[in-house]
Amino acid sequence: MKPNPTLAELPLRPELVGEEPYGAPQLDVPVCLNVNENPFPPSAEIAADMAAAITAGATGMNRYPDREATGLRTALAAYLGHGLTIENIWAANGSNEVMTHVLGAFGGPGRTVLSFTPTYSMYPEYARNTHTRYVTAPRHDDYTVDAELVLSAIKDAGADVVIITTPNNPTGTPTALQVIAEVLAHTDAIVVVDEAYQEFSRHPEQTALTLLPRFGNLIVSRTMSKAFALAGGRIGYLAAAPAIVDACRIVRLPYHLSAQTQIIAETALKHADFLLSQVDQLRRTRDEMLLRLPEIGVEVIDSDANFCLFGPFADRHDVWQRLLDRGVLVRETGPKGWLRVSAGTPDETETFYTALAEVLEEIR
Repeated sequence: MKPNPTLAELPLRPELVGEEPYGAPQLDVPVCLNVNENPFPPSAEIAADMAAAITAGATGMNRYPDREATGLRTALAAYLGHGLTIENIWAANGSNEVMTHVLGAFGGPGRTVLSFTPTYSMYPEYARNTHTRYVTAPRHDDYTVDAELVLSAIKDAGADVVIITTPNNPTGTPTALQVIAEVLAHTDAIVVVDEAYQEFSRHPEQTALTLLPRFGNLIVSRTMSKAFALAGGRIGYLAAAPAIVDACRIVRLPYHLSAQTQIIAETALKHADFLLSQVDQLRRTRDEMLLRLPEIGVEVIDSDANFCLFGPFADRHDVWQRLLDRGVLVRETGPKGWLRVSAGTPDETETFYTALAEVLEEIR
């Protein structure tokens, strides 16, 4: 082989041929509202606590970290409540790795994972990377799912793993608890309820965590990237029956969570009350967006997350580019003709409104 081959010249797995790495644009712009990050950084006090904890832990960096993440999993169980213990919790490098562990344990060759579109664009990549067949079924026209739709799709696909995303990304649409309970009562498939944005919902207490005592095939997936302003910390986690946690422990790589990651996440959890107060502010910003955007002249899809879809546009890429030209980065994703914007700081959000109004004036 020549010294500097192209990707196409490498002996890739057949299913990787022609693929490109996942990633939303990472551009240096004044207002970045494209990847649903929490726009509020950790406070000076929290940052100082993190730095002090890392400094204290640095003397042990010559040793491998706790491969079971005992302290972190205990803290996550306490945060979630609902009678959960460390045996119910698994943590990994973002919800991405959590889902890879789940499919590594319950997916694989000859098995099928099912999701409901439009939904999170990484799901097919998790399936591909674990040699799991990926199948989708469309949501209803209002982007909801009901038990009849889900159970019919499970039967048609012969699904081994089912992903129900609530609030859904990119639409922000919630799925009612009674729907999830009915699905669980009528399938033996592993049902993953992805609650990455649950803390931003209007009723965060209406969580699938409440169903765990009744259903051993339920997995509730969460992340610290959003509500805990810890996207850079890379912590995702799940709550499930202890046997499911043990299954994830079988497929994880040794020492998969660094000592630094565990320390930073545990420190953030100690400041949960303050960080969740910022979630309250972002929830209000989201609700304001749902009112302001129609006043500016676009439609919105009702959302329970920290983002919303707006449009439709005949040429959404043109609108995306015109906003970018004004220093505002949003996301081209979701149904054709729609754009997604994350809730930002008050100044960021006002800048977005002004930029969008200017763009609409230009194109109409």
